[in-house]
Amino acid sequence: MNGTSQLEIEPSLIRRDVIKIAWPVLVELLLSSLFSMIDMMMLGWLPDKAESAASVAAVGLTNQPLFIGQSLVQALNVGGTALIARYFGSKETEKIEPVLKHVILVSLFGLALPLSIIGIIFTPGILGLLGAKSDTISVGTSYFRILMIGFIFQSFNMSIAASLRGIGETRTPMRINLIANFLNVFGNYILIFGHLGLPRLGITGAGVSTVLSNILVTIVLFGVVIKGKGVVKLNFKHRFRFNNTIVYNLVKIGIPATLEQLVLRTGILLFVRIVADLGTVSYATHQISLNILSLSFQPGQAFGIATSALIGKSLGAGQLKHAESYTKVTRRFGVYISSFMALVFFFFGKYITALYTRDEEIIQNATVLLKIIALVQPFQASQLIVAGGLRGAGDTVWPLVSALVGVLVIRVGLAYLLVNVFNMALIGAWIAIFVDQFIRWIFVFARYKTGKWKYIKLKH
Repeated sequence: MNGTSQLEIEPSLIRRDVIKIAWPVLVELLLSSLFSMIDMMMLGWLPDKAESAASVAAVGLTNQPLFIGQSLVQALNVGGTALIARYFGSKETEKIEPVLKHVILVSLFGLALPLSIIGIIFTPGILGLLGAKSDTISVGTSYFRILMIGFIFQSFNMSIAASLRGIGETRTPMRINLIANFLNVFGNYILIFGHLGLPRLGITGAGVSTVLSNILVTIVLFGVVIKGKGVVKLNFKHRFRFNNTIVYNLVKIGIPATLEQLVLRTGILLFVRIVADLGTVSYATHQISLNILSLSFQPGQAFGIATSALIGKSLGAGQLKHAESYTKVTRRFGVYISSFMALVFFFFGKYITALYTRDEEIIQNATVLLKIIALVQPFQASQLIVAGGLRGAGDTVWPLVSALVGVLVIRVGLAYLLVNVFNMALIGAWIAIFVDQFIRWIFVFARYKTGKWKYIKLKH
């Protein structure tokens, strides 16, 4: 520990650093969620109500295995972000490029390509395993196969963006992703409904548009790191050498993060299976509500990313007091924003849901679900932010424990009881989501208060 570790930092400087990193991520995530909401609204506006409900349900079901792949890549990126933030804070910038190369290669060849091949080959079986009905499998098969092609490009994009965020560079990913998302929405409008002389492709058109936007982001991000104006860069003149120390640190941080994501996604898949058994209309209601709820995750995720980068940088520089101060400020910002969103969900959920569908039954049921989940918003945001901070410190075990208990035990177990034993249908499932979020907040906040995360060591 160096002599700067106990120095206080001006609150105004803390807020400035947090806002500088967090606002581009928050804007990017919020607008990405809004674009995703618009995509689903378009499918909800298909004139055939049966096709519309099946398409919305198909998006929800196919997203689950895709999210598993994304989560595994993201878990690997947790290690990369933590290492890059530490090296940036300790002024060892020459170590950043080798970390970036290892993360990209492992994510592409170790995760993205194998998972894409498996997904493309076994699509109908995967959808059937998730509980999809025949109408959902019929419209969702080609859509999922197209998305799995795009996942290869998406994994590269996630690795580059995570590395840039490790040094606090969040504006570049924001600009690129916003342009790509805008083009994706425009492409969806054309291909889903068949405008500008193109054929009407329905949900398949949504998949094609998504893949094209992923490819565009890959091209632009590749250009950013090849130009090498910052410390996160790729130089192919430097011969790649497999580095055991980098791999050790990535594994040390990444394995618990990977297990966390596997536990989280396994729990959610089991949860989805319970909900899917309620029928296509109920699952469409669930998916629309979940799509709206995704907005509320964004403040917590944005400030969690900022906390991860700032804590990693502070610990790399030996500034432990700074790390604590950053966490307090990010939690405060995140909770304020999520509390505002909770009020919106509680009082205006009906009007938001009506943007997705004309089905009155879906609107009424989704309105009740959003009232339930509005109550847990401050705890959800705090959990996401503190967990992000722990990951930035390399302390990834306790987020794993929280997911194991909260998602796999509480959410799945309680949902099964409330839906199948007490016959509470979709409301019972969403009560289980509420309890899960609260339990996970207790676990990660208790770990943070011990202060042990400040002393996680990396191998040099």
